[in-house]
This record gives sequence, C-alpha cells and structure tokens, in this order.
Amino acid sequence: MYLWYLLAFVLFLVIELLSYNLVTIWLAASALLTGIYAYFFPEQIVVHLFIFLVISIILIALTKPLVNKLKIATEKTNADRLIGMEGIVLEEINPIEGTGQVKVSGQIWSAKSEQGAISEETSVIVKKIEGVKLVVEAKGENL
Repeated sequence: MYLWYLLAFVLFLVIELLSYNLVTIWLAASALLTGIYAYFFPEQIVVHLFIFLVISIILIALTKPLVNKLKIATEKTNADRLIGMEGIVLEEINPIEGTGQVKVSGQIWSAKSEQGAISEETSVIVKKIEGVKLVVEAKGENL
C-alpha cells in the first residue's frame, strides 16, 4: 500500500513543478508522510486516508496565508496598465452622444467621462476601463 502513496508523492511533485501553485507540494508531503506510516502499518487503510487528509489540510491551512503574503506583486498587463496614466483628448468627450477619443501611451482609445463633457486638447487621467472604452476625467478634477 505504501507504494501507492509514494506514487502519489511523485505525481504531486511533478504537478507542482509544472504549475508552481504551491498547493500540490503540500499534498506531496502528505503522501510521503502517509507512505512512511503505511510502510510500517500496511493494514490500516482507513487510518492512512485520515492521516493523508489531516496532514494535507493542516499544511495548506498553515502555509497558504504565508505564501499569499510572500507573493511578488503582479505587474499590470495589457490595458490595465493604462489606469492612472495621463492622456490627451483628441475628439471631444460627450457623454450624451457617447462620443470621444483620447490618446494614451501613444494609442488612440474611445473614451467616456462620468463628470460630463471634456473638450479637445484637455489633459485627462484614466480612471478605469469599461468594456473597450477608457473612463477618464479632466486632469485636476477630484485627484
């Protein structure tokens, strides 16, 4: 029976190496410890499963919050990186008609404003992204 736990140990270890989730590493440790127990007490299958589950739950519960604190901050990618950037209005932003364009980071985007119309050549700050439109406000308003 212990061979099944050792096989599970190897399988969880390979999955961890391929995914880097820091979840299956704890299952691998549980499988290894349970395999050691199963080597000495092969008839106690229910106890094996209980040990595996308890060790897995304890390891995940104790270490997952620590791992979350140690995670490196992720960089914003794609359009998310535009939030907080400054741009210039190329076409008047008119919330009633739903028109407007801004240029941010060298790219032209459709834009809208929640504060009202913003005229051409006004500097704006990107507040958020809704669908394919940037939500902007004139620079200097509510900053």
